[in-house]
This record gives sequence, C-alpha cells and structure tokens, in this order.
Amino acid sequence: MRAVIQRVSSASVTIAGNVKSSIKQGFVVLLGIGQLDKETDVVWLCKKISNLRIFSDELGLMNKSLHEIEGNILLISQFTLMSSYKKGNRPSFISAARPEQAIPLYEACIRELSEALGKPIATGTFGANMQVNLVNDGPVTIIIDSKYPE
Repeated sequence: MRAVIQRVSSASVTIAGNVKSSIKQGFVVLLGIGQLDKETDVVWLCKKISNLRIFSDELGLMNKSLHEIEGNILLISQFTLMSSYKKGNRPSFISAARPEQAIPLYEACIRELSEALGKPIATGTFGANMQVNLVNDGPVTIIIDSKYPE
C-alpha cells in the first residue's frame, strides 16, 4: 500500500458536482492498494498514519499527532499511486489491485483509521471520478509505502 499524506487546514471531495465529504485541520490521505497488499499492510499503515507527529507544537516544531490536535482524515482511494512508468511514457497500472481485492482493504483502512481516531473519518467513493480540494498546510506532504517500512 502506498499513501500520500498531506497536512491540511481544510479539504473536501466532490463527486458529480456534490460535496461528499469535507474536513477542517488534519490529513488528506491518498491511498493506493497493490495486488500484493494484505490486511497486515492495512494495520501497519493505519497505525503509522494515525500516529504521525507532523503538526506544530508551541515551539513550531513538528511534534503533535492527529490525536493531540483533534484532527480529521479525508481518505481517498487512488489506484494511480501504484503506477509503473519504467517503460515508455504511458504509465502501467498492472500492479494496482483489482476492485474485488482493493475494496475490502480500502474499507478495512476506513475502519482502522476511524478506530484509531475514535471517530468516523471522511472518505471519497471508491472508483468514482472525484475532485479533491485542499489547502496543504506548510506545505507538508509525506509518502509511506508498506512494502518499504524503514
């Protein structure tokens, strides 16, 4: 699994002209699920995301987590994160999980992150054409891949 985590002051996702979800301060998490991903990847990645300390403390240092600022998460599925671009100029998405595998793992991420934060998280709709609006705070953007945990 790959996640692009953006620290935001606000964000929303719109589908077919309607705002589906919005958050104030927190993370927008773009999530790519690969063919080799399993439930263990979900657990590891969600623990990492929910405990990331990338919010400023009183001294302006990145020491606070979502828990400490009572932040939110907007989780968006994005199969294009699993692209390969090594051959030619058109990316290949062959390593992205098919929907029958990816949807249960995406739903598991929703459950894990909601449980970790102690409240529901905001989401997009798996497979939908979505417009994501966000104000990247910092900007701060972190990329995490469960296949490269170090």
